[in-house]
Amino acid sequence: MKGLRLPALAMAAGLALSGVAHAQVKFAIAGPITGSSAAFGAQLKNGAEMAIEDINAAGGILGQKITTIIGDDASRPEQGVSIANKFVGEGVKFVIGHFNSGVSIPASEVYHENGLLQITPASTNPAFTERKLWNVFRTCGRDDQQGAVAGRYIAEKLKGKKVAVIHDKTPYGKGLADETKKAMNALGVQEALYEGVNVGEKDFSALVSKLRQLGADVVMWGGLHTEGGLLVRQMRDQGVKAVLLGGDGIASAEFAAIAGPGAEGTLMTYGPDPTKRPGAKAIVQKFVERKINPESYTLYSYAAVQVVKQAAEAANSLDPKKIAEAMQSGKVFDTVIGPISYDKKGDRLDSDYVMYEWRKAADGKILFEEM
Repeated sequence: MKGLRLPALAMAAGLALSGVAHAQVKFAIAGPITGSSAAFGAQLKNGAEMAIEDINAAGGILGQKITTIIGDDASRPEQGVSIANKFVGEGVKFVIGHFNSGVSIPASEVYHENGLLQITPASTNPAFTERKLWNVFRTCGRDDQQGAVAGRYIAEKLKGKKVAVIHDKTPYGKGLADETKKAMNALGVQEALYEGVNVGEKDFSALVSKLRQLGADVVMWGGLHTEGGLLVRQMRDQGVKAVLLGGDGIASAEFAAIAGPGAEGTLMTYGPDPTKRPGAKAIVQKFVERKINPESYTLYSYAAVQVVKQAAEAANSLDPKKIAEAMQSGKVFDTVIGPISYDKKGDRLDSDYVMYEWRKAADGKILFEEM
């Protein structure tokens, strides 16, 4: 009996060690891989995948390698909920995404009910973190922070200008427009027009006619680059020279491609360009070598994965709830976009929105530059 027992113990130990060696933790990357916002979905995917690759190369998280599953929500809330349920069935513990606030909010309810931690690189609507859920975080800021910067800029730098506030009726677009309106109203500026348009709309001729008759000098746009770019193009085609002021939803090279030459002079609120940080140089170079432009939310997505890793190490656990507690503790996480710490709601403790202007570069391309 003794002669049989030792090999059995050795076999059991070998199996246990094998289990540790092959242990894995499952992440999901969620966003609009297809559809009009696919450029942003690609940014989330590129950033998260690079971070996961780098972390796995360094040994993973607490000795466990990360595996991934991609979910395409196509910017549709119902599809976002569907893939959220799919993630649950696949055994996902951590979600990097979604992009649209209107998708993140309903999907987060599924994650909350099933114990998944969600960290979005891009959803800025305040409601995402105002529902007292333990599992929601973001590496970006909020619309009320962004709107405060835009509203102050309108009141102080565009004083005396006639302002129209236009939004796309989504939680993100209307949220940003309303927060900007609130901020500029508080500083004594009243909008001359407040109106919503539909996502996917392509003909803005009636709206542009209103803007021309109104004599609008500034169009505050709450929405994404697709409709925003078309609006600018049609404004210029009809001789309307009003300056468009948008938010992070137009922070894509595709905005200028859609808007054409009229994009020059467009104003935008967004966080400081993380690609300019010295600490990001090596990671940015890796993207460049792979012919990936790490624009907009690429590095915000990379940072989201970094935060989860560092919080897991601080908690010495891969339990999403324990990791969330570590994230809510005020601990500072060192990321590619800079130091990040969180409050109890899952919001960043800092606000870093600044103003940008779309300008023509030496090669003729129109790009956004921090003012």
